Amino acid sequence: MPRLELDELDRRILAILQTDSSLSNIDLAQRALASAPTCLRRVRRLKEAGLIEREVAILDFSKIASTVTAVVEVSLDRQAAEDYDAFERHVCADRAVTQCYRVSPGPDFIVIVELPDMRAYDEFARRLFTQSSNVRNVRTFFSMRRAKFESGPPIDTMLEKAAG
Repeated sequence: MPRLELDELDRRILAILQTDSSLSNIDLAQRALASAPTCLRRVRRLKEAGLIEREVAILDFSKIASTVTAVVEVSLDRQAAEDYDAFERHVCADRAVTQCYRVSPGPDFIVIVELPDMRAYDEFARRLFTQSSNVRNVRTFFSMRRAKFESGPPIDTMLEKAAG
């Protein structure tokens, strides 16, 4: 699939949407220094091309309850492509999993999990890791405090890397 070419207006639109995708098209157009119809067409094109995957609200659960964020390293016994794919499908199907990365070197996966408490984490770990015959090792780190969370790197940083 060919790469999507982005001009300066596309970049401005994406940078604005990365910080606040709830803006109306008129507000977005004003901030991007474009007309509303142009902005609407650009956003539609970026969505159709799959660059904008989806729009979500990032919630801060600490405002309503105490929660547990776990960063889990998982190593598998068997590491054939179908084993990786099966584990990934298994883990990603669980609603507590907010992020899942296949990584190298080191463990095979890094899984980010959000749960209401330690009991829920214990149930999660038993369900997803203990019962799986292909899990060799699980190492879990618990977050004490979220210092920063962004939905992604700034668009300009990513484009600099792609061009260089």
